[in-house]
Amino acid sequence: MFESKYSKALTIGLVILIVVVIGALIFFTVDYIKNSNINDDASDAAEKFEGEVNKNKDTQENTQTNTEIVTPNIQVENIIAVDPSGETKNTYKGFPVAGTIEIPKIDLKYPVLENSSKSAIEASVAINSGVGLNKVGNTVIIGHNYRNGTFFSNNKNLSEGDKVYITDNTGNRVEYSIYNIYTTTPEDSDYMDRETNGKREITLVTCTDDTKSRLIIYASAD
Repeated sequence: MFESKYSKALTIGLVILIVVVIGALIFFTVDYIKNSNINDDASDAAEKFEGEVNKNKDTQENTQTNTEIVTPNIQVENIIAVDPSGETKNTYKGFPVAGTIEIPKIDLKYPVLENSSKSAIEASVAINSGVGLNKVGNTVIIGHNYRNGTFFSNNKNLSEGDKVYITDNTGNRVEYSIYNIYTTTPEDSDYMDRETNGKREITLVTCTDDTKSRLIIYASAD
């Protein structure tokens, strides 16, 4: 009788374990697919943006050498307008886009949003402060560190010398080299207003895995 009860309890425990394992597999599979879709969607949007600004850049160059005025044929869904300065006005998930960021080492490619509101940085990475993408001075770009590998989650795997590519709204693509990586407290903001000695620089900011500190990365235009 004791053996019968023990066998029944063992069977119930085994069934529960199987259910838990299956549930965990389903959860992680769904989470992986979701995160993959987030990265793919952001990468596709960034590539469309770059293609559109380059097309507009080519069109403007043609209008400067021809008397005939050429109107850009804009077909990308997210494009809003092209202003007289030559900048393409674009949105991603309803937020204005300033350009794109690409970091080959960690397979990252995202639109860079113009403003870092709470809802904006849940959609992509965003400018937090600074002079603007690819301009002389420092521009701070922030992104969440989620455990799912999206946004700036893999910035911790970057090293000095790694490359970062920024494309702005005029279609100008600039290569930056990382030259400083450090962690600091959430209260520290010295990285925001810093002297770049006439160079174009970007600062990438995210949380550390334990969320107690900030991971700061400096990169300068080559």
